[in-house]
Amino acid sequence: MNFNSKNPFLSDKRFSSNAVSKAEEVHEAKIIDYNQEMTLSGTINKTAILFLILTAAAMVTWWMAFNGMNPIVPAFGGAIIGLILVVVSSFKPHLSPYLAPGYALFEGLFIGGISAIFEIKYPGIVVNAVSATLVTFLVCLGLYKFKIVKVTEQFKSVVIASTLAIATYYLISWLASLIFNFTPVHYGNGMMSIGISVFVIIIAALNLFLDFDQIEKGVQQRMPKFMEWFGAMGLMITLVWLYVEFLRLLSKLSSKD
Repeated sequence: MNFNSKNPFLSDKRFSSNAVSKAEEVHEAKIIDYNQEMTLSGTINKTAILFLILTAAAMVTWWMAFNGMNPIVPAFGGAIIGLILVVVSSFKPHLSPYLAPGYALFEGLFIGGISAIFEIKYPGIVVNAVSATLVTFLVCLGLYKFKIVKVTEQFKSVVIASTLAIATYYLISWLASLIFNFTPVHYGNGMMSIGISVFVIIIAALNLFLDFDQIEKGVQQRMPKFMEWFGAMGLMITLVWLYVEFLRLLSKLSSKD
């Protein structure tokens, strides 16, 4: 069985000639020259742009939250619109140059909103969560770049199976809490809840390796230029997930003090 990245953007199905053929048909069939191909440097630049947009939007929301605005409003709205843009882009990769910046903008509202909520309750938690996320990203990037960690099929199968298990657990827990009115185990600050958060963070970090691998494959397969935005957007999704999980873990540890 062939397991690949379950990031909706960074999958072999998306990074293949078939995935972009329909988009190319829209612009008529033509030979793609070097300047129209996906490159690693181009993807890095697009990721940096999305990161700056997300950070700027988060800072604006943060400032507004600490000046009287309810941070729940931009957090909820940003999450919903960001999810919609993710779904649309996953089916229309050629629209990524337009949708990716929009995703970063609205996801920034979400990040800024929830960061303000956590910061009000646990002062200093945001700086620690941001630092932990960036350090994790850099460590994973270094391990991948120097081939210390190799993305094999077995590696993919373990990471993807774990990611699916986490997603299923979160969904079932959320639905059960609505229907039966109980508090899921991972909501508390007990040792089991903290252990679950640590496990989820590890899996989120391992997903970065799958993301790096799929971006590299996209470059090697000479995908169209718009796939740089597509790959950058997928990588941002994983980073946002990782940051949110760090916030949750640190809040649990802080609440035990």
